Amino acid sequence: MPADGQSHIRIARPSRDLVAAERFWTRGLGLEVLFRTEGGDEPGEHDLLMVGWRDAAWHLELVHEAAEPVQPRPTAEDLLVVYLDEPVPDELVERLERHGGKRVTSPNPYWNQWGVTVQDPDGYRLVLCRRGWSNA
Repeated sequence: MPADGQSHIRIARPSRDLVAAERFWTRGLGLEVLFRTEGGDEPGEHDLLMVGWRDAAWHLELVHEAAEPVQPRPTAEDLLVVYLDEPVPDELVERLERHGGKRVTSPNPYWNQWGVTVQDPDGYRLVLCRRGWSNA
């Protein structure tokens, strides 16, 4: 089957601390843990956490390998954008901050005008956009 609009997307990233990442993405944003596994301390074995919304066509995979950890190296343009199609609730931003996030200014003025950018515990940026995807 070719890739098309119905294909599921997995966004994979390394994480320094899966406990902190899980707290941010689940208690902060409201994603669910879809899958998790614990590896060991040998090279090539890793802990894995998948989070997302069960009905979404994407999920976020976070990986940590204790024996040979890959350090996250996000840039200011490594974004995960969620289009809310409504104003960004202050309570949501506050909840993300309480669960390990840090509100930051985006170097791209578009995201400052149309949303709120929150950095996760690994330094990756989540943009909550008040626009809907169809008018972004």
